[in-house]
Amino acid sequence: MTTKPKARKFRIRRTAQGAPSLRDPAGQSDAPEAGTVPPRAEAHTPSGGLGQAASAPGAGASAAADPAAGAEPGAARAGEVNSAQEMRAATTIDEIRQEGLTGRQLRMARRLAQKHGLAPTSDFDAVRLLRQRGIDPFSRGTILELVSNDEGKVENAGHGPVSDEAKVQLPQTMPMSKPNLPSTDLSPAERRAEEIGRIQKDIARRRRRKLALLFSRLAAFVFLPTLLAGYYYYAVATPMYTTKSAFLILSADGGSGGGGLGGLLPSQFATSQDAIATQDYLQSKDAMLRLDEDAGFRDVFSAEYIDPIQRLDPGATTESAYSIYRKYVKLGYDPTEGVMRMEVSAPDPNIAAQFSRRLIDYAEERVDHLSAEKRQDALKTAKQSLADAKEERRDAQRRLVALQEGTLLDPTGQIAAIRNLIANVELQLQDKQLALNTMLANTRPNAARLAALRSEITVLEAELAKQNARLNDATDGGDSLASQTAEIKMAEADLLTTDMVLQAALETMRQSDIEANKQVRYLTVSVNPVPSQEASYPRSFENTILAFLVFSGIYLLISLTASVLREQVSA
Repeated sequence: MTTKPKARKFRIRRTAQGAPSLRDPAGQSDAPEAGTVPPRAEAHTPSGGLGQAASAPGAGASAAADPAAGAEPGAARAGEVNSAQEMRAATTIDEIRQEGLTGRQLRMARRLAQKHGLAPTSDFDAVRLLRQRGIDPFSRGTILELVSNDEGKVENAGHGPVSDEAKVQLPQTMPMSKPNLPSTDLSPAERRAEEIGRIQKDIARRRRRKLALLFSRLAAFVFLPTLLAGYYYYAVATPMYTTKSAFLILSADGGSGGGGLGGLLPSQFATSQDAIATQDYLQSKDAMLRLDEDAGFRDVFSAEYIDPIQRLDPGATTESAYSIYRKYVKLGYDPTEGVMRMEVSAPDPNIAAQFSRRLIDYAEERVDHLSAEKRQDALKTAKQSLADAKEERRDAQRRLVALQEGTLLDPTGQIAAIRNLIANVELQLQDKQLALNTMLANTRPNAARLAALRSEITVLEAELAKQNARLNDATDGGDSLASQTAEIKMAEADLLTTDMVLQAALETMRQSDIEANKQVRYLTVSVNPVPSQEASYPRSFENTILAFLVFSGIYLLISLTASVLREQVSA
């Protein structure tokens, strides 16, 4: 660190124009040469920093050339004195700073300056010193010189600008007198580069080993099983021919009868239960056993020309045969359309069509059986009710006839006749009593007529009592006439009630018969089974791709699980 000289007062003499005002210790002028524009002046702060002058370039040049321009001669000034060399260096550093160099370029300039034996105070000072020596720190040749270990070119670069001939890299003959052997002592940069290369080779070797292990595992667990699966599907698997058919289950009137919710449903929803029941039956063991008895299902899939994977053993159990049946007989039901679709596969197309027709016959029989049960259940109750109503009516009629035979045929008419007789007797009795009372009102009545009137009144009263007794009193061995009349009326009412019940039972029977006819189900085949000419299974390409995806997923799952377990164990 240098301390700048300080003076409280000094004088600057105006010199002749073009003469240097300040000279360095070597006796050379630091002022800029004539005809050149000096760099922009910067004020040197007390802390050693550099500040950019506020004046224009022209003003800076005049100030550098004549520091005392514009001042009065002999005026005393106070402050620090900077030499012209320092001012020029500061100006150069400021211009370098304004070039916007990157940190990498500045570090490269410092390394190049240190390689040339310079002692820069900063990265910008290193750029300045290199440029003073005629070296461009950012040229391609300089960068190559910095990276390479060429001694002669670097040393020559310090004497001046590198010529174009020196930059040409041509092979030259090396003299044999000087030994040209590699040195055993490596520089730190070379040693670091060698270690980096060794690490990179090790990383590459490990990467190749891991890739080889990965491909070996993939080949063992994914590619080889996929290849075997593809070989089976393309070369070994027995072709299966598929026969497709479709059928509907319809009711007699196209829907459910009655005024309930079933009458509001369309045909496909009204017969959905029957369709589901039929589908379950066709996919059951019962249908498989029946198909085996009628068409030899086991014998077809136990033939020798079928591949071992799809072949059914001759002595296989019912469950094994049923698994094959479920695999090659597929049914689907569409509730929105009410259509049942069936797909039957077999080694021979004619056999597949035969199996399909048999199953459709079984479905039709099952539908008829289900509708017959519904009809029988509906008619059975109605018939029983009608029979009971008829029996009750017969009993009521027998009871009425028995009562009529045991008593009067028409008790109501008999009672009416007795009541008329009683009314006549009461009327005669009333007339006789009036005549008797009139005769007794005389002072001297006729005794004979009085006795006759009294005798008639007695007879009439006896007759009235007799008729009343006939109506209300019970006779010997029977009930009274009123009681017999009441029983006959009750029997007639019971007979009328049984007539009404019988009429309702007849109406129910008729309605049940109509409903039973409406509940009849018909199976209509919309697509008949036709033997196919090309095999539908196996789908070799799709099955091979599916096998690859399955094996890949299994391998990925196992590898992820193993990685997680390995990480947990290592942790």
